[in-house]
Amino acid sequence: MNYKFDVIVIGAGPAGYVCAIRCAQLGLKTACVDKRNTLGGTCLNIGCIPSKALLHSSYLYHQAHTQWEKHGIRIDGQLQLDIARMLERKQSVVQELTKGIDYLFKKNGITRLEGLGSLAEGNLVHVREEEDKIQTYSADHIVIATGSSPASLPGIAVDEKDIVTSTGALSFDRVPDHLVVVGGGYIGLEMGSIWARLGAKVTVIEFAQSIIPNMDRDIRTQAQKFLEAQGLSFNLGHKVSQVTRENNHITVTIESFKEGKKSLVTCDKLLVAAGRKPYTADLNLEKLGVALDERGYIQVDRSYKTSVPGIYAIGDVIPGPMLAHKGEEEGIAVAQIIAGKWGHVNYKTIPSVMYTHPEVAGVGLTEDLLQEQGRSYRVGKFPFLANSRAKGIGETTGFVKILVDQDNDEILGAHIIGPDAGTLIQEIVLAMEYKGSAEDIALTCHAHPGLSEAVKEAALEAHGCSIHI
Repeated sequence: MNYKFDVIVIGAGPAGYVCAIRCAQLGLKTACVDKRNTLGGTCLNIGCIPSKALLHSSYLYHQAHTQWEKHGIRIDGQLQLDIARMLERKQSVVQELTKGIDYLFKKNGITRLEGLGSLAEGNLVHVREEEDKIQTYSADHIVIATGSSPASLPGIAVDEKDIVTSTGALSFDRVPDHLVVVGGGYIGLEMGSIWARLGAKVTVIEFAQSIIPNMDRDIRTQAQKFLEAQGLSFNLGHKVSQVTRENNHITVTIESFKEGKKSLVTCDKLLVAAGRKPYTADLNLEKLGVALDERGYIQVDRSYKTSVPGIYAIGDVIPGPMLAHKGEEEGIAVAQIIAGKWGHVNYKTIPSVMYTHPEVAGVGLTEDLLQEQGRSYRVGKFPFLANSRAKGIGETTGFVKILVDQDNDEILGAHIIGPDAGTLIQEIVLAMEYKGSAEDIALTCHAHPGLSEAVKEAALEAHGCSIHI
């Protein structure tokens, strides 16, 4: 093997593998290091992909229980849940996609290095393939894309069996009687939704005064209302002060910030979903002088260069939203920059999606932020209850909300809760990317009957002329 490369990427998650592929496409001799024996990182192996597979399977089960009869579909006999088969399907989806990336590496001539990567002086990368076997490679450019890991909480010992992160919560071999979720963000609510649909009692403990605190306030309110209707209960403005275990029971002591009052919650499974932290362990960053900020993120400039020449960083290890698609865009941008081409990411148009039911999606500024900034704006809002396609499929909960500049009609942000919100948001993302206005969307023909007509109607309503309300 040739041990000299133009680019070595450390980490084969969405940021890393996309970066490696783009580097190879640009004619750079590229290698990618990852400690897993499958590509795709956390996202494909134990994160985004398996969770979405389970979300869909659990949603179908929930629909069979609650909605199918309305559509004239009757099930003779008892509806049964086969958890083992559901988990098997989830894993098959993961395997197909990770093998797909392996194929793409081969197609693009990328050298795959399996082992734990670390940095050394002189643009060298050590790869620990086994405990006592280390190979050394060199590259003109090294890209750190090692991702993130679950944040821990003091006093909570995770065993990934009864007290788990999202990794363990993806593999319960039975439906918990009572699942307590610490954290009311995307991960906690998605995982809580899965098991609530399958029959578990789910209690969410959230430090902030609302769930998904970074989302628009109208979305937060509606999302909590819909999730409560699905059986999730919430203790907001609470912290976990103690966790004890006795036999098969876990006792969680929670404390209210307002009153200081303590209460006990007993469960058989506890999910810790209190955020994630950049994964920089074992990289040898301090010895090389790679600068970190106060929260442990790698500091980079606009070209994703670290404080050490020849070393770049992208994805969850640098500041910004910890989203797979954000990392992918950075992977493409840094590859372009390394190849001497133009590379850029517009962080104002990165969408966020929560795949609960209904889905939640947002991009740009929230109404809270606009008010804090003192901006003059208008709101266009349209409910799915008035959308013909939503009526036809029986998915009428939620709305589309568009925020536009009062003076020039530029779209400043958009927020959707409802059917297929994660797809519908993309039309607005594209409009924002090209400085589009609400009028641009309003004057664009949308197929009828379609969910996307709700986006058009919200754009019309920003001018006070929605047709169907």
